[in-house]
Amino acid sequence: MNMITGSTAALTPCAGRCSTVFGDSVCRGCRRFSHEVIDWNRYTAAQQQFIWLRLDQQLDQIILPIVPLQDAAQLTQFLQSRQVRIPASACLGRQIYEALRLVHRMPDRLSDSGLFVQPDQIESLWQEVERRLYALAVASFEFAWLRAATFGK
Repeated sequence: MNMITGSTAALTPCAGRCSTVFGDSVCRGCRRFSHEVIDWNRYTAAQQQFIWLRLDQQLDQIILPIVPLQDAAQLTQFLQSRQVRIPASACLGRQIYEALRLVHRMPDRLSDSGLFVQPDQIESLWQEVERRLYALAVASFEFAWLRAATFGK
C-alpha cells in the first residue's frame, strides 16, 4: 500500500476528538489508552509501532466482518486522492475504516471509495463500527490493567 504517510514516527493515531481530557481511560477518537495519549511523543518508534499494531488488530477484528469491500485498488486510489495519512503498513481494516469515515462525512463520495455499502447503510454502519471498536478498546484496557494487577501476586 502506498499511502501518503510522511515518516511513520511523525504520524499519530489521534483522530482529533480526544475524550481522555474528560477522564476517559480510553480515547473515544483514536482508542488509545489515556497514558498512551499522554506519553505518545516520549515513546520510541518501537513502542509507537506496538500501539499501532494493537489498534490495527482491533480494526481488522471489527471492520473486516461487517464492512464489505468491493474493490481494493479503488479503495487505495480513494485514500490517496483524499491524501489520507496512515502508516504504509496499515492493515486492511484501517484502510476500510478511513474510507468509511470519509464517506460518513461525504456520502456523495461513496461510489469512489471501493466499499460495497449502500448509501442508506452508511450512518448505521458507522455508528455500529464506532460502538464495537470502543467496546473492544475498553475491554482491552481493562484486561491489561487486570493482568498488570496480578503481577507479583
